Amino acid sequence: MNSPEAVVRTPIEEFVQTERTVCPAAGYKREVKTVTGLALWWTHLRLKATLLSIAVQCYRNPVDWIRALGFLVALRKQFLGDHRLQKMVYAGGKYYMGLYTPGWNSLVYRQFIASQLNDFKPVRLAVNRFNTVFMAITKKCALQCEHCYEWENLNKKDVLSAHSMRRILKKLQDRGVSQIQFSGGEPLLKMGALLNVLQGAAPGTDFWVATSGFKLHAENAAALKAAGLTGVIISLDHFVPEKHNTFRGFKNAFYWVEQGVKNALDHQLVTALSLCATKDFISEGNLMAYMDVAKKLGVSFVQILEPKAVGHYAGQDVALGPQHFSTLEAFFEKINFNKAYAGYPIVTYHGYYQRRIGCFSAGVKGFYVDTNGDMNACPFCHRKSGNVLDEDFEGNLKAMVTGGCHSHPTKMN
Repeated sequence: MNSPEAVVRTPIEEFVQTERTVCPAAGYKREVKTVTGLALWWTHLRLKATLLSIAVQCYRNPVDWIRALGFLVALRKQFLGDHRLQKMVYAGGKYYMGLYTPGWNSLVYRQFIASQLNDFKPVRLAVNRFNTVFMAITKKCALQCEHCYEWENLNKKDVLSAHSMRRILKKLQDRGVSQIQFSGGEPLLKMGALLNVLQGAAPGTDFWVATSGFKLHAENAAALKAAGLTGVIISLDHFVPEKHNTFRGFKNAFYWVEQGVKNALDHQLVTALSLCATKDFISEGNLMAYMDVAKKLGVSFVQILEPKAVGHYAGQDVALGPQHFSTLEAFFEKINFNKAYAGYPIVTYHGYYQRRIGCFSAGVKGFYVDTNGDMNACPFCHRKSGNVLDEDFEGNLKAMVTGGCHSHPTKMN
């Protein structure tokens, strides 16, 4: 296994809150840090300098450099309002502000920013057509999850071969994609195909695996890291082990999460937990107890998803209401922007952003490739717009953009 990239630290970075342990199997330090205070100020200052350097590369006119930075500031305010940045995460050798933004300072991060600036004014650099593409690689799964959006296809015969997956990946990377998340079913049941795809990928994309934690043992974590995986998003739907096990339909589901997180961290994979926040679960007390578990486990991010009436939830009254949105949004703001919670993982809550700026999926900045290779607006909106491997991929994409995504919340007025 390759040794981790050497990181040069300034004295000010020693002010971070940090957890460091030695991984005996790999022989290197496990390092996850929440960057706050003076260290955050210094890191953010250097990040801003990177943004200016990207603007200089993108445009010849100095006036455009300043306007470009203003555009990025305005874009952030559209997503997050006037909240000030209170923390970043240092993991896997990079600094992260969010789960869906590539780590600074990497080639993927610089191309991601250039791609956002291209929406402001066409740039001189190559840009990515997509921010995030979700790609399901298998129908196989050992669980019976309450909210599974692929329920109708679960454990049927797989259609996509490793060769087909590589062709899909090439088609996406030829157009530029900052992040690809592999899902299923349970993607770690297709380790051979997954490693084959990762090893054949071109540079310029961050790769993640969305998993239950099943089969995320030390050997698989090491192999995935060596193949170029950036991180893992592990589903945890309750802080009480028995309740998570019931939700997932298997008695060892919580144990798999614990072991999966440990193995991912031991092999320097960026780690996140993903929570499907149901009506029964949503309360300040439950959310805080969940974050306490996430902090104890040492993950960098917590992703909050809203339940949708698709798959196993089809026909059920699972949609959240205004009171649930209010609780989740207040919690999102508290954990991310209140200094008292600076030591907790960063929370990603898609509903918060989508109600303010609209949905970036449905072909706008991303979409979902299902287990047949078909193009869908998102994992929760199963309106097919052809297959990725169709000759008229661009036509399929335009149809998807026109049709939109009916699963995500609409933008607030």
